[in-house]
Amino acid sequence: MMNIQTIIEGKKAWRVHVKRVKQLPVEYQIVYNEIQKYIFKVGIKRESEMIEVLIGIIELFEDGVSRNQHVLEITGADVANFCDEIIVNYEKNEDVVE
Repeated sequence: MMNIQTIIEGKKAWRVHVKRVKQLPVEYQIVYNEIQKYIFKVGIKRESEMIEVLIGIIELFEDGVSRNQHVLEITGADVANFCDEIIVNYEKNEDVVE
């Protein structure tokens, strides 16, 4: 069972995450939001793991922005396939750790 402090810290971390998303160029925000929806719908089992993956995507996108890349240069044209690959790779890594 989570205590109130854990919930508060989680909400604070999520607000910081959302702020980072809003600092991305619009095309990155659009793709990120689609990825987020996909991962929440299809994705990863535990919420904390989903957030970890989404933070990794933000970092990848921030790096792409710093390199002046278009977002689809990072994800490819098939964003759902990009998400599927992330999920599969994440789950493979989880199996190795467990």
